[in-house]
Amino acid sequence: MAVAPPSYCFVAFPPRAKDGLVVFGKNSARPRDEVQEVVYFSAADHEPESKVECTYISIDQVPRTHAIVISRPAWLWGAEMGANEHGVCIANEAINAREPAAETEALLGMDLVRLGLERGTTAKEALDVIVSLLEEHGQGGNYYEDASSCHSFQSAYLIVDREEAWVLETVGKYWAAEKITEGVKCICNQLSLTTKMDAEHPELRTYAQSQGWWTGEDEFNFSQVFSLADDHLDCCAGRESLEKQEESITVQTMINILRDKASGVCIDSESFLTTASIVSVLPQNRSSPCIHYFTGTPDPSRSIFKPFIFVDDVKLVPKAQSPCFGDDDPAKKEPRFQEKPDRRHELYKAHEWARAVIESDQEQGRMLRKTMLELEKQGLEAMEEILSNPAPLDPAEVGDLFYDCVDTEIKFFK
Repeated sequence: MAVAPPSYCFVAFPPRAKDGLVVFGKNSARPRDEVQEVVYFSAADHEPESKVECTYISIDQVPRTHAIVISRPAWLWGAEMGANEHGVCIANEAINAREPAAETEALLGMDLVRLGLERGTTAKEALDVIVSLLEEHGQGGNYYEDASSCHSFQSAYLIVDREEAWVLETVGKYWAAEKITEGVKCICNQLSLTTKMDAEHPELRTYAQSQGWWTGEDEFNFSQVFSLADDHLDCCAGRESLEKQEESITVQTMINILRDKASGVCIDSESFLTTASIVSVLPQNRSSPCIHYFTGTPDPSRSIFKPFIFVDDVKLVPKAQSPCFGDDDPAKKEPRFQEKPDRRHELYKAHEWARAVIESDQEQGRMLRKTMLELEKQGLEAMEEILSNPAPLDPAEVGDLFYDCVDTEIKFFK
């Protein structure tokens, strides 16, 4: 069975989070050489009976999809993490469970992240979208751009809006979910739900009994029933990082947690690397905008978190998008992944130079990292000003916010 990459997703609610803000974050641990791109899709109306082509299969499209911004491995359709115009954020985790994940091509967990964002106006609505599509189409297929073997996983999701979060954990089409409205929560690449479930698949318990995994007599504990032996309740690195924060949790706190290699939250191993990160701040006061910070580059400890705000006229950022190979893409042809095209975008290439300089750890590297953090700080301070300003946001001022930040970063590296 393939080893699930140790990604971490976090959410903090007031009063643990500061100033009536919900703070969400994720590190996406993926194969080391995989490129992630940051892509914006505007809201759109669709023809009746039209289809949407996901990574491996096509499914029925809905009449209207919401505007979304996502960070995704450049070869697939779905998303590792992202947000929509209604302040819904979703991230997923690849997990192993007692029941092996299907290798048959169906929806990937990452496709379901994007579908939830495109179709849900609240966290609960997105959850309902995901579980109904799971029931209809199932999950399965290769999680990696790898022709030599199929790495398939079950999925867990952290789905967050301004008011609540849902932890959704799935095994095949079966699932359980817990609602969270206070405190902090971390999910990782293992099942974490125990006896507190606020929603579940109607046949979940019957199925567990039919497999001989639960007697029906003792209390039903989801992760005990569905985890591989000795594999549940061990997301401690992420949970400890979050719980040991004595101050209120802010965007900066979340960024610091995601950058922490010593705790294991920031992955830099032989096989896996944190290839992209996100932090979102969702004000519970609806007159304030949600702000989403993306790196679009690997290793958050050597990356700049750049802000994005939804407005009607968002400027697209081709420099953070990978080249498009259309129908010639080896990920779209069968047999799949016979070649690996160069998917590096302009931001990724510029950042490769910066990483090499920082890794050499000479004076130049230290100075470079200092300047990168200074650049990031300016962005964070400008966003704080927007959140503390009672005047309505001027869309013209932020439509090219992410574009300008990416542009500045590339120029700076050159």
